[in-house]
Amino acid sequence: MSLWVDKYRPRTLDQLTYHDSITNSLRALAKSGDFPHLLVYGPSGSGKKTRIYCTLNEIFGPQVEKLKIDVKNFVTSSNRKLEFNVLSSSNHLEITPSDMGNNDRVVIQDLLKDVASTEQVDFANQLRAKHRFKIVIINEADSLSRDAQAALRRTMEKYSSNIRLILVCNSISNIIAPIKSRTLLVRIPSPSVDDINHILGHVAEKESLKFSTHNDSEINHFYSKVAETSNRNLRRCLLSFETISMQNETINVRSDVAKIALDWEAIIRNMAISIQKNQNVATLAKTRVVLYELLSHCIPARIILKTLLFDLIDIFSNNNELVLELINQASIFDERLSLGLKSIFHLEGFVAKSMVSISNLK
Repeated sequence: MSLWVDKYRPRTLDQLTYHDSITNSLRALAKSGDFPHLLVYGPSGSGKKTRIYCTLNEIFGPQVEKLKIDVKNFVTSSNRKLEFNVLSSSNHLEITPSDMGNNDRVVIQDLLKDVASTEQVDFANQLRAKHRFKIVIINEADSLSRDAQAALRRTMEKYSSNIRLILVCNSISNIIAPIKSRTLLVRIPSPSVDDINHILGHVAEKESLKFSTHNDSEINHFYSKVAETSNRNLRRCLLSFETISMQNETINVRSDVAKIALDWEAIIRNMAISIQKNQNVATLAKTRVVLYELLSHCIPARIILKTLLFDLIDIFSNNNELVLELINQASIFDERLSLGLKSIFHLEGFVAKSMVSISNLK
């Protein structure tokens, strides 16, 4: 039994129900003979990967859904052997080079060179013979090192006849200018509350869910609360909605949707409250333990920093000077996160600086 996120994921561009103008643009690109490199960006849960795979389906057909995982071996300049997982079909590859840390440049150079060395030919379908290239999807492109991005730029120029790149990221602020100028930028915004209401209603109808009322306005209001609690993250909306339905045979639309908030968000909220109450070494030591725990559970450091900042802003919303100082410190440590390797140092540094600012300005 698959999760609703996967079960109701659109497979073609025609099945997408929101951002019609973006869908039409992607369809036109897929049908054109000159498919460009793409840089697709937008907030988490906005549907970036879904639209990319729908576009691949438009170009190559349903065979792009026949995926396999290959393990590639690479050797660094220091003769260190690396293993790297590649998700691929006969027409595309999907990689996350940032998982290799500072060795991402080796992955970019060797893997793309290997892919580009063979020309893609589709003998089965002559209608798609004009697409004689493979598409490489690069996840978390904004987390690539500067060296890896420079290598990527050279690869885009050298092997553009045999491969097309689709870079996926949440923000383009860390992408170097030469890559931006060589790609078509496609921004996928979060779906609106009305869009999410429509999708949740469709899922509820397909799953024959029971509600405590038959009043459509109350049910739509419940959907809106789920959307707002999930920050319009469609993936999270569907996961939360499925959780509620699994816990209740009949969904009470008047229930408190806050109970579906994620555990790690509650932990960060409690951390922000403890920072507000006590600015001392003991609190900093406890915070370090919590930060280690969050990182060990694969919560991205940038997400921790962002969530903690927003919680602190919410707590000190009446002190504009302090809020500006917290935002300034967060921007400094956000940049350091992209440059350094040990995330815990920079997160702890932000907490320490925040404590100093709070004690001086509150």
